[in-house]
Amino acid sequence: MFGLFKKDPVKKLEKEHEQILLEAMNMQRKGDLKSYAELTAKAEKIEQEIIDLRAAQ
Repeated sequence: MFGLFKKDPVKKLEKEHEQILLEAMNMQRKGDLKSYAELTAKAEKIEQEIIDLRAAQ
């Protein structure tokens, strides 16, 4: 009953992951490949966290 109003950490990470990928895409379009690579690596780490959280559920 008390867990009903808890926020899902997976949803928060998915939203952050999507925002980072959009930002990375914009960096790639601008030609800033270094920032694109950094953001893509960050997105991959978040994706792995999402996978780990789903496996733990």
